[in-house]
Formats: sequence, C-alpha cells, structure tokens
Amino acid sequence: MAEKSYEEEHPTKAFGWAARDQSGVLSPFKFSRRSTGEKDVRFKVLYCGICHSDLHMAKNEWGTSMYPLVPGHEIVGEVTEVGSKVEKFKVGDKVGVGCMVGSCRSCDSCNNHLENYCPKMILTYSTKYHDGTTTYGGYSDSMVTDEHFVVRIPDNLPLDAAAPLLCAGITVYSPLRFFNLDKPGMHVGVVGLGGLGHVAVKFAKAMGVKVTVISTSPKKKQEALEHLGADSFLVSRDQDEMQAAMGTMDGVIDTVSAMHPILPLISLLKTQGKLVLVGAPEKPLELPVFPLIMGRKIVGGSCIGGMKETQEMIDFAAKNNITADIEVISMDYVNTAMERLLKTDVRYRFVIDIGNTMKI
Repeated sequence: MAEKSYEEEHPTKAFGWAARDQSGVLSPFKFSRRSTGEKDVRFKVLYCGICHSDLHMAKNEWGTSMYPLVPGHEIVGEVTEVGSKVEKFKVGDKVGVGCMVGSCRSCDSCNNHLENYCPKMILTYSTKYHDGTTTYGGYSDSMVTDEHFVVRIPDNLPLDAAAPLLCAGITVYSPLRFFNLDKPGMHVGVVGLGGLGHVAVKFAKAMGVKVTVISTSPKKKQEALEHLGADSFLVSRDQDEMQAAMGTMDGVIDTVSAMHPILPLISLLKTQGKLVLVGAPEKPLELPVFPLIMGRKIVGGSCIGGMKETQEMIDFAAKNNITADIEVISMDYVNTAMERLLKTDVRYRFVIDIGNTMKI
C-alpha cells in the first residue's frame, strides 16, 4: 500500500511562509485551512505572484496587518477537491484566486457583480473570514475558497505568467473598460512602467488603443516601444515633451504609488478626458480644480474588479495571448525578492514557484 502524503494524512493542515511582525521578514509557518465546505474549492497552489501590497502588508505600513501574516493574492493552482454543491469546477481544473475571497453577496455592489466594492469584502489574507478565522494568502501550499471567488484559467495561459493578472491585470483592465477607454483609435497614456503599467500597455494595445507610456525614466523608452509595443513614450520630467503632448489623450491610467504631481497628467487630457488613479500613494495628492473645470475633465479611481469581470479579463488575456513579464523564484528567495521589489529591481513581477519549491 502506497505511503500517504503529508496532505493526505493531514487534510486541513497547510504550510506556508509568514511575516510574524513589522520587520516583514517571512519564514516557514504551519497552520490550518478549513475543511472543504459544500461550496468550496480546494486547490494545490502552484504559483503565486508577489504584489507590492504584499510588501506593505508584511510590514504593516497600512496599519491593518494581522500577524502571523501569509501574503499572496495572485494565486494559481490545480483543484484537488470540490464541495458537494460546487457547480463550476472539478478536480484537475486549473484555477486562480485574486485579491478577495468573500463578500456579503446581498448589497447593491454584490448584486451588480461588483463584489470588490462591497463594504464587507473579505481580502484574501489578513482579514477575518465569515467564520471568524483569519484569512491566509497564497504563499502556501493549498487554498480553500468559495467557488464564487475562484476563476478558471484557460488551458493556453501559462500558469506562472497568468498569476499576476489576478491583481495587476484586473486592476488595469477594469478602468479601461468602465471609463470607456477601450475603443479602437482612442489615445490612452499609461503612467509608470512597472507591474501594473506593463500589463496596462498590453491590454490597451489588444483593445486597439493608441498607447503612450509616461515615465520619469528615459531608460525605459526602448523597452516600452520595442518590447511592449507602445506607440510613443514621454519622459514626464521633460517639460518640452510634456508640453508638446498637451490635450492629446482621451484618458490616462496612472499606476504610480509614489508621491507625484498630477497637474501635468491632467494637462495631457483632451476636453472631457479622464485621469484614472490605480496606484495608491500613502499621502494625499494635490488636486488642482481649475484645469478640471475648464476642460470638463474627470479624476477617478478604480480598485481591482468584480468576479464576473475578472473571469472576463482572464478570458480576454487568453484570447490575446496576454501574460505578465515575470521572474520565477523559489520560495526561500522571497525575502531577497522583497528587498529587490523595494528598489524596483524586477522586470516586472516576481512569481514564486510554490509547487516545486515549497518544502515542509
């Protein structure tokens, strides 16, 4: 008789890496996942992307962290068990979980497929679940999630490079759709060429939009134009370049999470143009009102997307061969990766190979 694996012997036991305090240093951590409920999907985690918010949360920089904290909300893997009332998934399916694992399912937002704006949205990690337990993220060997918050990963998408789409991808896809910046021939600016920005360029180009990358770094010009396929590039510190581009864009997606002036970005917009912020600077930005009034311009925000739209985004990515540009790392490299992420020394997303390198 074959020897049982650790998972088979301990069906609710899980193994991951957790931060214990505000140092943010991660180390091995044993914990329990709930038993698979009737609407739950249990899956073996194969890959998990490292999002910049994982770094903020590990160090409690937003003041909401609960320790021990297992980060990770760009999670993909293979289904190992489904509950008796699960309808959409079966054992062996390739699936993913993004930034949320629960919501009230009854408010206006939830009824309109906008679970991401539910006041009772439950984050994938460091939040209390319906049963009072703490949620743990994808830097772990397994996940148990209500099927409503699980997405199917199409077969033609490589799992490792698809993982970051569950946060970075939907964060930029949703505003392009909602603010109607997805029409062929439109001109959209993308501010910042990092984890969010590089997939924003890919999605916008696939929608038929003319894309200009706006960056403080002239070094990124060749990458933006030749590798990512942007149509043009602006150095935001070059006043002549910015002046020449004034009033030329239908919209701007601003992915930058550092403090930066937004007046120059508003100036790039056409009349009735839209500046959409998806990066989250820690301090308030200064908002000049006159340029908005004089051009009937809009400054808005957007946060990930609902589950219906997240599945739509993944399917669109599969149809158009859109993936994140990644550097795959082993689990024990995670602390070094966090240090590099702090210095923006990654092109453009770290993805942890959980399936092959998570050791119990």
